[in-house]
Amino acid sequence: MARRIISASRFLIIIAVIAIFLIGTALLIYGAAETYKLIAGLFAGAGGKGSKALLLGAIEMVDLFLLATVLYVIAVGLYELFIDDQLPLPEWLEIHTLDDLKEKLIGVVVVVMAVLFLGQLISWDGQRELLGYGAAVALVIAALTYFTSQKKSKGTKAPGEKKEG
Repeated sequence: MARRIISASRFLIIIAVIAIFLIGTALLIYGAAETYKLIAGLFAGAGGKGSKALLLGAIEMVDLFLLATVLYVIAVGLYELFIDDQLPLPEWLEIHTLDDLKEKLIGVVVVVMAVLFLGQLISWDGQRELLGYGAAVALVIAALTYFTSQKKSKGTKAPGEKKEG
């Protein structure tokens, strides 16, 4: 009896999947509306926005859509891990282990951090210190890269290859 209850409890993850999917969808809709406003403002000559402001707005939209993508990948990954591993998805989105999900998330997080730094760089007014911010971003990206490379190097051996030891 307890075994069945524990086994069925995995379906509680559907609450997280639905919530994450809904917030990701809300971000996509919000991003689309903001993109429309940005483009409409460009053609309406709103306030004489310069190319720098337009570029910054575009980068902010990319950041927003990337965050929505992260949430989508998390929702799909959790669904695949806990509910149904046989979803018809592109191969690059298939997630069969928690490590698969972590690896995909780390990749998207690195891109989001790079986009955030690019946004800071474009909006730089010459007063703020960007070197420390850039170094912190680079350090986190380096740590994440090292983390994923260690996971891969400890992975399974190729077929026919003997384990050392």
